[in-house]
Amino acid sequence: MKAHGRAWKFGNDINTDEIIPARYLNTSDPGELALHCMEDADPDFMKKAKAGDIIVAGKNFGCGSSREHAPISIKAAKISCVIAHSFARIFYRNSINIGLPIIESEEASVDIEQGDEIAVDFDSGIIKNITKNKEYAAKPFPPFMQDIIVKGGLMAKIKAEIAQ
Repeated sequence: MKAHGRAWKFGNDINTDEIIPARYLNTSDPGELALHCMEDADPDFMKKAKAGDIIVAGKNFGCGSSREHAPISIKAAKISCVIAHSFARIFYRNSINIGLPIIESEEASVDIEQGDEIAVDFDSGIIKNITKNKEYAAKPFPPFMQDIIVKGGLMAKIKAEIAQ
């Protein structure tokens, strides 16, 4: 599993209201949620971000409520992954459950700058900053968790297994 894109940098403690503001939670439509992804952290994010881009953040990304809408909005916005120093535990689990690739790396979260070109190899845990010609090591997910992400989330994986 791999990701490649331009970095969008955010700080520490980005909460679920900044990722997808509560005023948009009257829908569960992923496409509608994507229109407002990161709106309260950067009002112009969805005007500037492109499919495949990567969110890079500091500590405790996704803190706040347990809503699945937050990782769904990021995935539906076609962000290829989120790199952070650390994730709030419920956001971490929700991301896996809905098939949003995430990876933790303190070094990468500090060193990567807005606009850097980034490549992530989830099998090895290597994050490459192509702009700076640097590599950062992260702990890769075990194969069973990568399988959940590749299949589009936990429910999609279970449905596929039942269908077999």
